[in-house]
Amino acid sequence: MLRNSTILILVLFVASVNGYAQKTDGKAEDEAMIRANVKQMETGWNAHDGKAFAAPFAADADYIVINGMLLKGREAIGQAHQRIFDTIFKDTKLKIEIRQIRFLRSDVAIIHTKANVVKKDDAFPAVAGAFPSLVLSKDGGKWQIVAFQNTANAEIEANRK
Repeated sequence: MLRNSTILILVLFVASVNGYAQKTDGKAEDEAMIRANVKQMETGWNAHDGKAFAAPFAADADYIVINGMLLKGREAIGQAHQRIFDTIFKDTKLKIEIRQIRFLRSDVAIIHTKANVVKKDDAFPAVAGAFPSLVLSKDGGKWQIVAFQNTANAEIEANRK
């Protein structure tokens, strides 16, 4: 009887550890896909390619620019970024670092980042110029950015005045 109970406890323990490992593996895969979306934005910016920058966004995504302007949809996001890549940001580079990925549900996550845009030949500063927040949703096994809010670093903005 004691031996059967010990075996049963051992089997239940192994099953629970295996179930936890499977959940962890799925979350790690989701985090990797989310990180790839953020990296795609950075890569698109650094290539000065509006379409590549906008690729990780949902077709109907909302994008709030650092000045408060709202862009609606992947196409508008790509076109607006292409205009700035061709003009005021043509000699720049972008660095985005993920600060936190928080899963609100298994198919919805909020990502807090810090970002800097500098001239192509300049080094990135230690202090972030902006703190973009992204909401991603998973549909059909694919993560897409459905909302993006770009917020300037208030301390830097105060020092500019």
